[in-house]
Amino acid sequence: MTFAPALGANPWIWESPVTEPVLAGVLPRLAGWGFDCVELPLEQPGDWQPDPVAKLLDATGLAPAAVVAVMPPGRDLVRAPAAVVRGTQDYLRTCVDAAAALGAPAVAGPVYAAVGRTCRMDDAERAAAYAEWREHLAPVVAHAAAAGVRIAVEPLNRYETSLLNTVGQTLTALDGLPSDVIGVALDTYHQNIEERSLPSAVREAAGRIVHVQVCANDRGTPGADHLDWPGFLAALETAGYDGPLCVESFTAHNATIAVAASVWRPLAASQDAIAVEGLAFLRARLARRPAGDPPHPAPQAPGTASPPHGAAGA
Repeated sequence: MTFAPALGANPWIWESPVTEPVLAGVLPRLAGWGFDCVELPLEQPGDWQPDPVAKLLDATGLAPAAVVAVMPPGRDLVRAPAAVVRGTQDYLRTCVDAAAALGAPAVAGPVYAAVGRTCRMDDAERAAAYAEWREHLAPVVAHAAAAGVRIAVEPLNRYETSLLNTVGQTLTALDGLPSDVIGVALDTYHQNIEERSLPSAVREAAGRIVHVQVCANDRGTPGADHLDWPGFLAALETAGYDGPLCVESFTAHNATIAVAASVWRPLAASQDAIAVEGLAFLRARLARRPAGDPPHPAPQAPGTASPPHGAAGA
């Protein structure tokens, strides 16, 4: 059977926070370019509501790839005050409910600690932190199981967390949690920093991969980089992964997201180009285009077009 994952994108390419007006502008563009699905970040409860977003999805024909959970300072399940843990659990349950309402298969993200929070841990301290995380996440996992939604836990690079950096650490932390409800979210940006090879990381996670995000090694356009895309995609196929591949990148033109994602310069000719050229590259790679062909064979992206909602192209 041909490996033909649905291809999606994240509205963070253009804007943050992702609200209903943002989605109303972005989703028709994604559909027009030929994407199959879209990630739906929910930074704060109330940024968008499932009913109007469902109508936007129906109108554009896009599928909801995943609800993306966001962990700013103040959201933590490890070494945090009880009130913070309860608030984080409530937020994650809200993400699960939104995913269930939309028919999204997963909630994906670093659902363990605030991004940017780091500390040194010896082996015993790390094991204790993982046990604490499992205990505090267990009610959310039970809620997800009842809702028919899976949780995809995303390991981040060493500069963004010290808790889960590698697939191996994530699998260790997940031990004891139900594999049919919770697994791993892979992100090529983070794996390129932390893993010895992308295919090896995929092979290690085989059977537990719930969601996959893709971008270049610099967070830019997939394919405009040095990553081992043939090996990565072949490993996903061998692993039996049947979920989407979603382009996740960020804009340097939105102060909030630029600082949060450490994006200090434009990553492509335009934000549109990250999506359009990334989609073209992935389609070509999945069609088994010979390795010597140009990385972006599709029509040129609309580099002069203004991204939606004021995030100006570079």
